[in-house]
Amino acid sequence: MDSPQKVVDHQPFCLSLKCFVKTLRLVVTVASMIFFIVAQAPEPYIVITGFEVTIILFLIALYMCSLDKTMRSFFWPLLDVINSVVTTLFMLIVSVSALIPETSTMIMVGGVFGFLTVICTVADCALMCQKLRFRPHGPYQNRYTG
Repeated sequence: MDSPQKVVDHQPFCLSLKCFVKTLRLVVTVASMIFFIVAQAPEPYIVITGFEVTIILFLIALYMCSLDKTMRSFFWPLLDVINSVVTTLFMLIVSVSALIPETSTMIMVGGVFGFLTVICTVADCALMCQKLRFRPHGPYQNRYTG
C-alpha cells in the first residue's frame, strides 16, 4: 500500500499570482520610465518612476529569496500595502501631470503607462489586503489551540 504523500501548503513565489502582478507592475513602470526618459520629460517624472522600479525590484527579490519568512521583525504584508498606497498616489500625480499639459506624444504615452501602473498597483494592494484579512502568515496571526 502506498504511503500518503506529504501535502505541501507553500506555493513558491515564482508560481503565485502575487509574482505575476508584481512582475506586470514592474514591466509597466519600466515602460513608463523609458517613455519619460526618451521624451526628456521633467526630472520628477523620471525620478519617481525610477524610485518605484527600485522598490518593486527590492520587493520581488525579497519574496524570491523568502526573506519575508526569515526576517520576522517586519510585518511584510503591511509594508507591501503601505508601499502600494504610496505608489498609487505618486504615480497618479505623475500620470495626471504628464497628461494635462499639451506635451509630446512620448510623455503622454508615459502618462498612460503610469495609469496602467496605478491599476496594477491597486490589484497588488487588493491581493495583499486579502492576504492580511484571511491568511496573515506573520506575527499577528491568531492560532487557536482548542
